[in-house]
Order: sequence, then C-alpha cells, then structure tokens
Amino acid sequence: MVDLLLAPLVVFAVLVGWVWVQRLYARFAVRNPELGPFRREGGGCSCGKGHCDLG
Repeated sequence: MVDLLLAPLVVFAVLVGWVWVQRLYARFAVRNPELGPFRREGGGCSCGKGHCDLG
C-alpha cells in the first residue's frame, strides 16, 4: 500500500525537479550571455524556425 502511494509522489518530485533545473538553466543563460543563447528544449538547431532542411 505504501508503494502505491509513494510512486506518484516520486514521479511528481522528479517532474518538479525537472522544471526547477530548466528555470535554473534559463536564469544562468540570462546572466551569462557570453556563453551563447538560451536553448529551449525541443527547439532544434538554429537553421531556421526550429528545424533544418538537410536536402
């Protein structure tokens, strides 16, 4: 029974941690612009509008 209640809490904690790390990274990127632009997750490369045409 404890496992059944603990599993969703662990998943929620991992998701909250992921959001916290993303915000931490965004703040770091703003404070250190010399290291390059902030890259959002799933943004692709910088070829244009989030995707590159290789053909």
